[in-house]
This record gives sequence, C-alpha cells and structure tokens, in this order.
Amino acid sequence: MTRRVALLFLAAFLLVGSAGQAQAAGYRYWSFWDRDGDHWVYATQGPSLVRPSDGDVQGFRFAVSEDSGDAAQPRGTADFDSICAKTPPKGGSKRVALVLDFGTAADAPSGETPPAPRTACAQVSPDATTADALAAVAGPLRYNTNALLCAIAGYPKTGCGEQVSQKGDSTASAAPEQKNTQKNTQDDDGPSVGLVAGIAIVAALAAAGAWQARRRRNATG
Repeated sequence: MTRRVALLFLAAFLLVGSAGQAQAAGYRYWSFWDRDGDHWVYATQGPSLVRPSDGDVQGFRFAVSEDSGDAAQPRGTADFDSICAKTPPKGGSKRVALVLDFGTAADAPSGETPPAPRTACAQVSPDATTADALAAVAGPLRYNTNALLCAIAGYPKTGCGEQVSQKGDSTASAAPEQKNTQKNTQDDDGPSVGLVAGIAIVAALAAAGAWQARRRRNATG
C-alpha cells in the first residue's frame, strides 16, 4: 500500500508540473524595433507615437512571442546607407530606413504564407511618425480599436495579436502592447484544469493515507 501511495503522489506531482507547462503560450503580432548601432532594441512606444530622425533605422517583425523579453528580432544586417542608397536627400524631408520581416511559416496564421523580408526607405515630412513612414512604403496597414498594429502590406489578412498555444491554436487577442508602454503582464483568471485535477488527486491521497493509518491502528488495537 505504501508503494502504491508513493507512486500516486509521483503521478500527481508530474500532472501538476505538466499542467503548468501546458499553459505556456505566446502572442502572434508585429513587434516594433529601433536599430542602435549593430543591434536591435525593442521599442517602448508604438509606431504612431515615435518620431524618428533622418537617418534612423527601424524594424518590424511578425512572430509568435511570449513577451518583449523573448520577441523575435528583425533579420538581416542592412544599414541606413544600403537601404536608402537610391533615395537621395531632399530639402524639407527626412529619410527613415525600414526593415520589414514578415516572419516564418511556423509563425504564420493558418492558411497564410509570409512574404519575403524586405527593406524600404521612406522619405517623409520632418514631423512624420514611424507609422507615417510605414504607411508611405508598406501599405495597406491595419490597426485594431486599441491602435495595435495588426498588418503591414496587408499581412496577415486577419487576426490581431491573438494568443497562440504551443500547438498553434489561437484564442483571445491580448498581444504585448507597443502603444503607450510595453504590455503589463496580468495573472490568468484562475487555475488550470490540470492544476485543479492535481490538487484533487493530492487531497484524495491524503484521505486514503489517513484511512490506512486508522485501519492499522484498529488492527493492532
């Protein structure tokens, strides 16, 4: 009996542990980046609030990421000089180099194929935002009601920051925001089904152990 109880406790422990892992999920969305020297920095504001300077390089990457800490960066090493080589400076305007990475097939919504990554040089007014520069060279853009960037150059056709499980299933929209500040992480509404089941098993085992102890006392009394 002792061995059986120990095995059941082990099974309960593994169930609770696996339930926590099953809850891991990411968000499918366009992340926004600033180029600082030879590396990318995750932007803390959305493209509609940022006003880049002439000569800046900014990037966008479509991918499934859990949060800003593990967000996939735009690929490629193109710099401002190479991206804007064919766009000469013009008075009364600024040039902004954009790197557009549409991601991989693994991150694409069901039934869609990501376009090849590309770069573009936007020549816009001095007070233009990144969103203005993006609209000038990579339309159509699509935003949701919370001003979250949903699509660049029409990709993807549907969806906006939806949560994606490890199996690629989509649920509610709640992507990390790059509108005013980065997304604030919130707790889930309640414990997972697996966790509740694990707790129930542990409680049942505790009751079984107490019953076994009483039985032994009665047998020896």
